[in-house]
Amino acid sequence: MTGSDGAADELTIDELAAKVGLTVRTLRAYTTRGLLPPPRLRGRTGLYGAEHVARLSVLRELLDAGYTLAAAEQLLNAAPTGLTGPGLDVFRALLTPWEPEPRETVDRDVLAARMGVPLTDARIARMAELGLVTALADGRLELSTPSLVRAGLQLGALGFGSDEVLDVQAALTEHAKAMAQACVQLFRGSVWQRFIDAGSPDDGWPAVREALDRALPVASQAVLVTFRQALAAAITESLVHSAAQRSAAHQTTVPVDEAG
Repeated sequence: MTGSDGAADELTIDELAAKVGLTVRTLRAYTTRGLLPPPRLRGRTGLYGAEHVARLSVLRELLDAGYTLAAAEQLLNAAPTGLTGPGLDVFRALLTPWEPEPRETVDRDVLAARMGVPLTDARIARMAELGLVTALADGRLELSTPSLVRAGLQLGALGFGSDEVLDVQAALTEHAKAMAQACVQLFRGSVWQRFIDAGSPDDGWPAVREALDRALPVASQAVLVTFRQALAAAITESLVHSAAQRSAAHQTTVPVDEAG
């Protein structure tokens, strides 16, 4: 709609609530938390524009993807102001480069049977800390990333201990964060910095989005190849070390030839 002062597409809080499918009370709470910029005032009436609609759209996508409200708040606080149109599309792509896995819900006893170990509160807390499960109010468990849980179950079936597998997952997560940060810094120092230096022109957003779309799969492939190479080198080193230990042990146990 158009306000009496000529501002286009501005909404009252009631109209905004109807447009985004939320209650006025929820919108007021989001504004209080800083999730939404303050409205433009016309007299005593607050008016909300395209940026508010866009940020609410991103917020709902984040919540639907499994982010907590606190985590979504941190991400939105990092978003540039005035984010609409193609800029919003790029920000969405930065936050959720791939569609999240569908979550699965399982009974605690069922997952314990699959893991082959008692699913104690401490073990569930560890899995929750790693982002693998969420304990629900009814006692069941929601698998945040089912493919990772299935991978752990497959390793357990091969004889690997469940706690040891969780330790490895924790290490992988930390290294993955470091690799992701390196990739982000590369993007920010090149494509993004050139865009900022050019004054963030509206017609420059498509090039940023294209660079992002092309870079993500390349970065993922580079990480996979690098990990495979490092894994092969680690296996080789371990085998050489084991062979040296066996050789040393064999030399110390060979009996002395008393006949000589």
